[in-house]
Amino acid sequence: QDRLVESGGGLVQPGGSLRLSCAASGFNFDLYSMGWFRRAPGKASELVAAITSNADNSYYTDSVKGRFTIARDNDLNTLYLEMKDLKPEDTALYSCARGQGPLFSLAPHSYPYWGQGTQVTVTS
Repeated sequence: QDRLVESGGGLVQPGGSLRLSCAASGFNFDLYSMGWFRRAPGKASELVAAITSNADNSYYTDSVKGRFTIARDNDLNTLYLEMKDLKPEDTALYSCARGQGPLFSLAPHSYPYWGQGTQVTVTS
């Protein structure tokens, strides 16, 4: 059974940094693209970043370019999201999700398995 467990969220001041982790199990992690989504209160889920199965290509939504970095360790079955220069508008529940194949999609419905999420709150 596919399982994704996020960790690393927390409360941070503007300008601070966090690293999120997503531990995957129950499937061949190195065969699938992965994505990080976030959902702020009252808003729809937003794809923040995505990465191909072999990490040769990645995507970032415009608002996080230059501040966030997605990475994966296929030996450890773990996905990461390094977040720097955090802003209050980054506050959201961050969830990792597994894609349908090695190449990522920008459509949320193309990610059939999601974790429960980890809360990131950016406030002074």
